[in-house]
Amino acid sequence: MINEICLVASGDLRLSANQMCWPAQAALEKAVTAAFARLGARVVRGHPVDAATGHGFLDSQAAGIRAFRNIDPNVPIVVAEAVWQYTSHVLPGLVRHKAPILTLANWSGQWPGLVGMLNLNGSLTKAGIPYSTIWSESFDDEYFLRGARQWLTEGRIDHDTSHARPLDPAAWDGELRSAFEHGAEIGAALRRQQAIMGIFDEGCMGMYNAIIPDHLLHACGVFKERLSQSALYAAMQRVSDETAARHLAWLRERGMCFVLGQDEATELTERQVLEGLKMYDAAVRIAHAFGCDAIGIQYQQGLKDTCVASDLAEGLLNDPNRPPVIGDSGEVLFEGQAVPHFNEVDECAGLDALMTNRLWTDAGIDPSTTLHDVRWGAPFSGCGVDEFVWVFEISGAVPPSHLEGGYAGAVGERQAPMYFPLGGATIKGVSKPGEIVWSRVYVADDALHLDIGRGGAVKLPAEETERRWASTSPQWPMMHAVLYGVTRDQFMAKHQANHIQVAYAPDAATATRLLAAKAGMARELGLRVNVCGDINDTLDRHQPPQFRV
Repeated sequence: MINEICLVASGDLRLSANQMCWPAQAALEKAVTAAFARLGARVVRGHPVDAATGHGFLDSQAAGIRAFRNIDPNVPIVVAEAVWQYTSHVLPGLVRHKAPILTLANWSGQWPGLVGMLNLNGSLTKAGIPYSTIWSESFDDEYFLRGARQWLTEGRIDHDTSHARPLDPAAWDGELRSAFEHGAEIGAALRRQQAIMGIFDEGCMGMYNAIIPDHLLHACGVFKERLSQSALYAAMQRVSDETAARHLAWLRERGMCFVLGQDEATELTERQVLEGLKMYDAAVRIAHAFGCDAIGIQYQQGLKDTCVASDLAEGLLNDPNRPPVIGDSGEVLFEGQAVPHFNEVDECAGLDALMTNRLWTDAGIDPSTTLHDVRWGAPFSGCGVDEFVWVFEISGAVPPSHLEGGYAGAVGERQAPMYFPLGGATIKGVSKPGEIVWSRVYVADDALHLDIGRGGAVKLPAEETERRWASTSPQWPMMHAVLYGVTRDQFMAKHQANHIQVAYAPDAATATRLLAAKAGMARELGLRVNVCGDINDTLDRHQPPQFRV
């Protein structure tokens, strides 16, 4: 029986974020300490609150290493998270910890502890570090208490992950079998022809799980072109004001609006928008020059102190219908094609996007794809909907083709100063209703894996959409997502990242065939595939008649 627990809190690298988020973390730690006390266990903090900085987070890798030097590796440990965290701050200590490890998060839209915990979980899985995990809104619900009791008595928590089944192609016949085999052919072609992922500075925000070891990627026929964000910034300086203005005019002609002001510190300005469009133009040019099939920009701990946020550029790159970038010889670069972009240089998402791009393009379907943060979720009942509806929400890098109204449904707002000191535009909007294929590539046991399933983006009443924006990040694009045959807690227990990849299909039957094709392609490339949930479900069963497409 565990009767004493060491608690650590991994935080952000940015002082402003740590100071802003500390009250939420302190409240979580108070609730967790009380909950474990009721179960007979004493919680002791493994590192002090720093009065000078105004928070109690481990705020760097060095700080984490110093703290773990004074933590007994034989004492059970809880990594408690109310906010986004950098896994690199605690990974060195957890690598050599011998006692049971529990990752724990709040359930809140405003304070994204569950996002940080999912990243930590994926990183621990990749590193081969055993851990248990749990989450709660109040820390007095039966689900949390059952899990906490088991961890205290057995050093582990058992979750239901029966929704994830190892791929069995023999169970498919007819169209699904044909789609699976065709996907395998496209995978074989990729390995034979080979492809390049452009990496603008590897590693972002401590996301150890987002880095694919080269030998695993090479086995897929995919290779990294390691690029520098300084080169991207230099290329931005060579994009003329006239070119950026032409891109902006193109967006406005298609109905995209920008909420502009004059205060650079707190408002979005036209100068910021134009700088973001210079980044877009420069990224396309570099991708073309290096023959990249997909690119990823780190931004958060590279460019954030140099130029505006990358999200406007990222969303445009992921859409085949985007402002034309003219090459030195007068040709349109990647004309009519997306330049798949994986935000925060998440290489697992990059490989996933590359597969989607090949498969959807082959099928003659819009290959626009994006990764969202698994930000939060809550049940919704009303207007004919009675579902747990996820909030998938990323910081702007969503292709306008995914939004209701396309470009006309997209609004650029300023990124939050706490995370984005130099501003920049988001691509804000609500994802259109429709059938989706969701997936995640991850690393476990020195092998690549793919979890893949079906779902639907549903339409909620405007007042519920606004409530969810107010509860999360109102500047960011949002998808109201239902995952077919997968409960909230099943998903949380199994998912190996803070990110989830989504792509649309025109109807349910096509979505299921594309899922089978992607499973076939992944299997051919050597990935171990899990098929998740009910892949034959349909949006019609989850969306009231007045909200259907």
